[in-house]
Amino acid sequence: MNVFDVLRGKTAVITGSGRGIGRAIALELAGHGANVAVNYFRHSERAQQTAAEVEAAGGRSIVVKAHVGEIEGVQALVRSATEAFGGVDIFVGNAASGVLRPAVEQQLKGWDWTLNINARSILFGAQAAVPTMRERGWGRIIGITSFGSRRVLPEYSAVGVSKAAIEALIRYLAVELIPYGIVCNAVSPGVVETEALDFFPSKDQILVEGLKRTPAGRFVTPEEVAKVVAWLCTDDARMIVGQTIVVDGGYEIMA
Repeated sequence: MNVFDVLRGKTAVITGSGRGIGRAIALELAGHGANVAVNYFRHSERAQQTAAEVEAAGGRSIVVKAHVGEIEGVQALVRSATEAFGGVDIFVGNAASGVLRPAVEQQLKGWDWTLNINARSILFGAQAAVPTMRERGWGRIIGITSFGSRRVLPEYSAVGVSKAAIEALIRYLAVELIPYGIVCNAVSPGVVETEALDFFPSKDQILVEGLKRTPAGRFVTPEEVAKVVAWLCTDDARMIVGQTIVVDGGYEIMA
């Protein structure tokens, strides 16, 4: 039996899955036979393209527009997937946004926007998905975080705090839910060249310095992150509980 056979027929909700790492996760899970609810807020065409690629890869898909930073939005996303596929087995909190500025310049609106989309969405998305998972005795909840939760990056203050909140939340969810067969973990990629970097004023510096610091000699790809997420969803990984798995080519271990 292939270790990934367990994913066949499972339903995954992936926040912010129209592009970037979320898109790669959607395609990876679909390649193992999972159904995928593709979520977007602003980029409809890309979400539709991702959904088409999900089906070409072997999964079924729906596209759901939802602002996951609003509690009603992420609940509606899970509800749509449940109505389409009969329940949710895998919830991946991938959506990320944020106001990039120093901590002493952060304002309430930007703080709330960042924390709500990045971290709060995982809490209330998980709450919405857990009833089906408990009923089935099987579930996976995965948060996508970043090394900014543990290291300081220019302009990254609120985002870094939100990523640290994700890792803490995953630990609490993991302890509460493992008795029901629901496994929770986080994945922390290193520098990944996606459009998200375009919003950083210091993008060029991040890329140059990041490459120098990475022993592997290149950046992590979205597809490599997605493969780790998919493996964490298998039963071979069911005793990895509440951990943050770093996928960075050795970036963080450098002095």
